[in-house]
Amino acid sequence: MIEFRNVSKNYGQTQALKNVSLTIKRGEIFGLIGHNGAGKSTAIKSLVSIHNPSEGEIWVDGEKLDENRLAIKQKIGYVPDSPDMFLQLTATEYWNLMATAYDIPTDRYHEQLSALLKLFDMTDNQHGLIRSFSHGMRQKTFIIGALLSNPDIWILDEPMTGLDPQASYDLKEMMKQHAAEGNIVLFSTHVLGVAQEICNHIAILKKGEILYDGTIEDLQTQNENQSLETIYLKMAGRQLESEASVVEAEGRE
Repeated sequence: MIEFRNVSKNYGQTQALKNVSLTIKRGEIFGLIGHNGAGKSTAIKSLVSIHNPSEGEIWVDGEKLDENRLAIKQKIGYVPDSPDMFLQLTATEYWNLMATAYDIPTDRYHEQLSALLKLFDMTDNQHGLIRSFSHGMRQKTFIIGALLSNPDIWILDEPMTGLDPQASYDLKEMMKQHAAEGNIVLFSTHVLGVAQEICNHIAILKKGEILYDGTIEDLQTQNENQSLETIYLKMAGRQLESEASVVEAEGRE
């Protein structure tokens, strides 16, 4: 189980998260929904230890994150919001790096890698430089890297961006299966159709605050069974200048 306990994050004068409390249970696909700059990536980056919260605590399986970072990191597979990293490495070099970081046994690494290469149609590109890849191929490279260790917790920041329809479908099916096996999938998205299709639980963020935390079914019941898109637009509205400033602050962090 993952718990955010009154978590806030400041970038200078900009408050990207404001007293956020969330509980993400095993067996759930949990979706963070919001405009760009709403705080989704800040919450995720705090959980994966890229950022430290300014206030509050994060707990994973009963362990406090800032006291057990290495052990908790070993449980997490993380796909960042941008695949434009490690551009000088080949895909295989990046995956070898991930295997070393997670101490994956050689036989299990090759077995898992072979299955993921086939699934994401990357076998013919495994020795290519990441910088030579399209956005979608880079995204596949980092998804494969995140899943190599078969971690309990998948944390995916806008994972569908740039994926072709087949890869997007396959990833969603994998997310469903992973949660069905009693694990956690936490992902951010602004594509409401994806959230409605696969999420057990959602949180809607605006300007760093939680507007809603619960199931889509309960949200629709509370709003006369309107579509998620209609409800979301009424709650979150258009992106505000203050939200855009959060994006700029995150980029400088």
